[in-house]
Amino acid sequence: MKKIIVIAGLIFSYGLGFAQVNTLTSKEIKKGWKLLFNGTNLDGWTSVGKTTPPEKGWDIDNGILTVNKGGAQRGGDIITKDQFSDFELIVEFRLTKGANSGIKYFFTQYKKGGWLGLEYQILDDETHPDAKLGIQGNRLQAGLYDMFAPAKDKKDKPIGEWNVARIVSKGSKVEHYLNGKKTLSFDRKSIKYKDAFLLSKFKDCEPMFGDVEKGHILLQEHQDEVSFRNVKIRVLK
Repeated sequence: MKKIIVIAGLIFSYGLGFAQVNTLTSKEIKKGWKLLFNGTNLDGWTSVGKTTPPEKGWDIDNGILTVNKGGAQRGGDIITKDQFSDFELIVEFRLTKGANSGIKYFFTQYKKGGWLGLEYQILDDETHPDAKLGIQGNRLQAGLYDMFAPAKDKKDKPIGEWNVARIVSKGSKVEHYLNGKKTLSFDRKSIKYKDAFLLSKFKDCEPMFGDVEKGHILLQEHQDEVSFRNVKIRVLK
């Protein structure tokens, strides 16, 4: 019998086909997808308010980007050098027990409130205390942090397994997906959004939180160990 050897971390299934980690298929390239993380270094990324990425806190091994691996010293968040408006973003992430992180988009410096961005929450809902804070579940994984809760029937993978986050932004409308299932949709220009804003921790920022045309993509460093791979984006026209 022939043995098929699969190198862990280098090959994974996605949809109906197979692809290498941190690479794009010819079909994806044709559709306009671009890698934000090349699997080797942090080219294309910086620190908040700086021109270079952190010198510590972020570890790259076998194509996997891990923050605070083994309790490493804090290095801070990383953000893309480029800014985006209408886009489709995919990020694979893997949690450790009790971990907290996030994917921020439309991340920019506000006139009042400092650097802020809409956050796709990444969280161990079962054990992290933040899951019990906020209003009606608006700090749970795959929701919009401190604004909107995700769908109750969302499908989180067990701790230690890879989840797939997908964010689609077109005009003022945004959708969140987790492992192929839509967890949230909202309109940044709606009354519902404005009402949530006024109840959130961002209520004093200017301009209104999320009312910006474009911003950076951010991967959050929140003291906990979280891994990322296959970070890719395509601009929507």
